[in-house]
Amino acid sequence: MSTSIQNISLSGHKKQVSNKEMTFWERLYLIAIIKGLLITIKHFFKKKATIHYPEQVREFSPVYRGKHTLKRDELGRENCTACGLCALSCPAEAITMKAAERKKGEEMLYREEKYAEIYEINMLRCIFCGLCEEACPKDAIYLTLSKELVPSLYNREDFIYGKDKLVMPLDVALANSKKLH
Repeated sequence: MSTSIQNISLSGHKKQVSNKEMTFWERLYLIAIIKGLLITIKHFFKKKATIHYPEQVREFSPVYRGKHTLKRDELGRENCTACGLCALSCPAEAITMKAAERKKGEEMLYREEKYAEIYEINMLRCIFCGLCEEACPKDAIYLTLSKELVPSLYNREDFIYGKDKLVMPLDVALANSKKLH
């Protein structure tokens, strides 16, 4: 006995659905089981995707986005002006910051009058999308192209990176400025 039912999907397209009775072989599911076993057997002979880390290292994509870094300028001053655009653009809401005013005598530490007193990235929430890097008008934050991974840690608090882990070391910033000149 074959009955036909018209089913209307959310898109408005009609779809013919048939309620025909299953054959003896279809009710046994024997053909379906054999098809599934053949797929499983086929995968036994394919190259394994597993690598033995740390002895073997996975090849990274040329557009790999690695660890976050807060840049310094050629004089060693921090580029970040605590505008908050990186935090607003972050879809995972992983970035928090607190702005402060530069005091007299701190001109060699910060480029602008306003700077990020507290700048934190919760690496457990970060999805490494790079939107913070694209939103920054001062080119202050970037995701390094190095193959350095976020290390495995045991406490959740250790995954909240502050300025102590994010700001580019002064010697690296000065070495980069010498390479440019």
